[in-house]
Amino acid sequence: MARGWESKAVEAQIEEGKPVRDERDPPPSSSEGRIRQQRLESLRLSRSRVLEQLERAQHSAHREVLLKGLQAVEKEIDEIRSKADKKD
Repeated sequence: MARGWESKAVEAQIEEGKPVRDERDPPPSSSEGRIRQQRLESLRLSRSRVLEQLERAQHSAHREVLLKGLQAVEKEIDEIRSKADKKD
C-alpha cells in the first residue's frame, strides 16, 4: 500500500510527540496537581499508542476510528492544560 499524505502527517505527529515531558507542564505542587500530571502522562501514552497504531493501520475505516480517538485524546489534553492555566 502506498504511503500517502496521511501517513506523512501521522509521522510528523509521532515526531512531535516524542518528548516525554512537556516544558509547559511545571512540576505539581499539590495533590490535585499530581493527579493532573498523572492524567496528562496517561493521555500522552494513549496518544503515542494511537499514533503507533495509525502508522500500521491499513484499512481506511480503522484509520478513521484511530484519527477520531487521537482527536479526542488531544482535546482532553488541551482541556486539562487550559483548566490548569486558569488556576495559576
